Amino acid sequence: MSEHKGVMVFCETTGGKLSPIAAELLGAGRKLAAEIGQDLSAVVIGSGVAGISQEAIAFGANKVYIVDDPLLQYYLSDAYLTVMENILNQAAPSIVLLGQTEIGRDLAPRLAFRFNTAATLDCVALAIDPVTKRLLQTKPVYGGNAQVIQYCESDPQIATVRSKAMPAMAKDNTRKGEVINISAGLDPASIRTRILDRKIEISAGLKLEDARVVVSGGRGIGNAEGFKQLEELARLLKGAFGASRPPCDNKWVSDNLQVGLTGKIVSPDLYIAVALSGSSQHLSGCSGSRVIVAINKDAEANIFKVAHYGIVADWKKILPAFTAKVKDMVG
Repeated sequence: MSEHKGVMVFCETTGGKLSPIAAELLGAGRKLAAEIGQDLSAVVIGSGVAGISQEAIAFGANKVYIVDDPLLQYYLSDAYLTVMENILNQAAPSIVLLGQTEIGRDLAPRLAFRFNTAATLDCVALAIDPVTKRLLQTKPVYGGNAQVIQYCESDPQIATVRSKAMPAMAKDNTRKGEVINISAGLDPASIRTRILDRKIEISAGLKLEDARVVVSGGRGIGNAEGFKQLEELARLLKGAFGASRPPCDNKWVSDNLQVGLTGKIVSPDLYIAVALSGSSQHLSGCSGSRVIVAINKDAEANIFKVAHYGIVADWKKILPAFTAKVKDMVG
């Protein structure tokens, strides 16, 4: 019988607070821990992060491991992997959850290799098998056209979870928990990479990953001017606007607005796809949307296979009328 017990969540931070995905993971971890009758722990790594422990407890953690060190100010694979390996050796969790973020996608497979286990990336649902008590991990495959449920027979069971796939618990600041401070124990000489410079790009409006409404355009928009109409609609709907890869490659919009396998993964309540064919690469980035509305003049466009609602028409005729109606509705 495995000596591994409990659920552990790797918590990313933003601006001195838990990131939204960390709160969502703690909510998912709390449910899983309750199903197997074990504790939920959180790991917070960084510089100046000691004060975040109570926030993690408020979102459901029974125990929080804090590793606070100036060398950990920014994510570096070597440093974070060494710290996480030490914590997992000490805590021996059965399940480890990370976000499907740039950090999570990099760290999860490395951890799995260190522990001779497997990692399932981009999960949209998690459950406990009632018989085996193993973690059932559901993820999209074939460009989001199907889903597979898989499990791992070895511990720890490692999975990354897509943003907005699972709700966060209500924050309860009265919760109590244990805080364990751990020394990073890092030798600067062992860190093979260094950050020489950081450039922060400030963008207006909501981040694509956080928006509840996303208006996205494809090659069929035709030019940068057309995307201004999408941006206007997104603003009226209090959402964000994005694009498939071709508009980004053509420099009609910024590269950081790309939705897809090599861009941003989004899971909004409403995804409006305008003049967008629906390649498998793009669908991998938006298939987790609750409702997809497609506007395309090609009735055979692949986007209609996944859309909940479809309009076969030229977007130049549909979008202005739709935008005008939204303006009337929002006053």
